[in-house]
Amino acid sequence: MSNFDGDAFRVVSWNVERNGAGCGGSDERWHLAMDVLAALRPHVLLRQELKRADMHGGRALWAEAARLGGHTPFLAEAGRESANQTGVYIDRDLCQPVEFHQYTAGMWHPVCNPVVRIKGAPGKLSLASFHLSFFCPDQRASEARRLTTLGGPGKAAIIGGDCNSNPHRSDDEKAPLPVWSKIDDRAHFEHRTFERNGERVSDTRPDEILAGERDRRPPVFKELGHYAATVLDQPEALAPTSSLWREDQGPMRRIDRIYATPQVAQALTRLEAIVNDDVREASDHCPVMATFSLSRLRRVLAPDARTAA
Repeated sequence: MSNFDGDAFRVVSWNVERNGAGCGGSDERWHLAMDVLAALRPHVLLRQELKRADMHGGRALWAEAARLGGHTPFLAEAGRESANQTGVYIDRDLCQPVEFHQYTAGMWHPVCNPVVRIKGAPGKLSLASFHLSFFCPDQRASEARRLTTLGGPGKAAIIGGDCNSNPHRSDDEKAPLPVWSKIDDRAHFEHRTFERNGERVSDTRPDEILAGERDRRPPVFKELGHYAATVLDQPEALAPTSSLWREDQGPMRRIDRIYATPQVAQALTRLEAIVNDDVREASDHCPVMATFSLSRLRRVLAPDARTAA
């Protein structure tokens, strides 16, 4: 696990299944998840499956913010067919919120997107939590294209979430693509494959759209697991993240990922999937933590640095 030095800026993305709700309404898993997060001490937390966190005046949302140490919470509205919401928590001592957006059109789960200024940095940093469709490869591709608008020219962004799909550079991964002939769950096959060149293949399109390089052009985002493994020589950054619970859908995959615009990625120092007994009990997903050098991040957020990147 990363050392907590004074130059660290920690961003965690975590899908806590059903927001920690257990059988019979038990909240034991939620409390365990909060213990995990309190130990990680994120400056930014990108959350998925904040199920019904807006109920009772946002009671669950504010309770989580308090357990993080008094972070400022942001919550996107629920989708039309899902009560699982996306949210972002920011450390108010380091990040000053200046804007808040949410994106609903065409999204299975609306995207939560606050924009902040990091103290000591002149430029703005866009932060987004997303949760792509679990059942429709075509919708995931459309959702990924929507997310590319957060990484347009001159923008600085860190986005993360549950991609419900595989990284496109499969040869580099610790977990190879599924062998679908060995997986009996037909619905899962339909959810996670699409047709390419006349055959059904694993869905990697969201990652291709967000972080693929085409015609020698740079990607919109750097996928930080691949960046850490190849640029920072951290092969453990490619550890799979889900599912910790299910075995009927094949081996674990790296479906939870964090992306950053290329100039922001240059400030990354470490990327890791956190897994221990508490994580396994709290959720079927591992939290993913990206640690940046705060001093480098402040430099790349200068307007002239963003333009040059």
